[in-house]
Amino acid sequence: MRYYVVDAFAEKVFEGNPAGVCIMEEWLPDDTMQNIASENNLSETAFAVKEKTGYHLRWFTPGGEIDLCGHATLATAYVLMRFVDTDRTSIRFNTMSGELTVNKKDDLYELDFPIIIPEKYPVSEQMIDALGVEPVEVYKGRDLIFLLKSEDAVRNLAPDFEKVKKLPGLAVFVTAKGKSYDYVARAFFPKLNINEDPVTGAMQCSLVPFWTERLGKTEMVARQLSQRGGTVYCKNNGDRVKISGHAALYSIGDIFID
Repeated sequence: MRYYVVDAFAEKVFEGNPAGVCIMEEWLPDDTMQNIASENNLSETAFAVKEKTGYHLRWFTPGGEIDLCGHATLATAYVLMRFVDTDRTSIRFNTMSGELTVNKKDDLYELDFPIIIPEKYPVSEQMIDALGVEPVEVYKGRDLIFLLKSEDAVRNLAPDFEKVKKLPGLAVFVTAKGKSYDYVARAFFPKLNINEDPVTGAMQCSLVPFWTERLGKTEMVARQLSQRGGTVYCKNNGDRVKISGHAALYSIGDIFID
């Protein structure tokens, strides 16, 4: 089976977030797809099968299937438009989170994702202990969002991942107002065997409305302060979020399975 690795939200290789992509004619058993994702050991491996009007898309982490992933969606659209449906500039995906669309605009790939409005959540000593710092505020949607006092606080954060695993929600996001960008963030998924995710598109579903309220802006540029780093162009579109980024092809290979 042909296998691609694409660095999403990256202008060149070794930046952004690498995702594995497998375009298939029919579905493999779930345990086989999970084994492939675990063997790849990337934060996400995407599997897509063509349907009448688009593609059915699923995402697997090393720790299990996930309901929404931005960077692997971008990576899959990049592979389809470059190697499979080369005359297309727009692709619709049927997913666990409903219909998602990716449009190619010049060299940017724009994702159309659902908006998630996080609710304010009480700060606890358990959170402070896990993070190693006291957040300014805490919010929760699917994931926990910690507002920190500065960009430097986000950059220098060194959480205890075993303690982070015990916090509510699937993931932990930390964010602050940026110096050169509208806001900065980092994302941690230790419950899925991913301590830090390099660049997280799905995080923007929550952070875009969060920062729209604070900055009074509907179009923003965000920077993820992981070691690899990545830039995400965001737009609040009411009940949807537009998330755009570049992509760079790292490798093409073959997977051999029984």
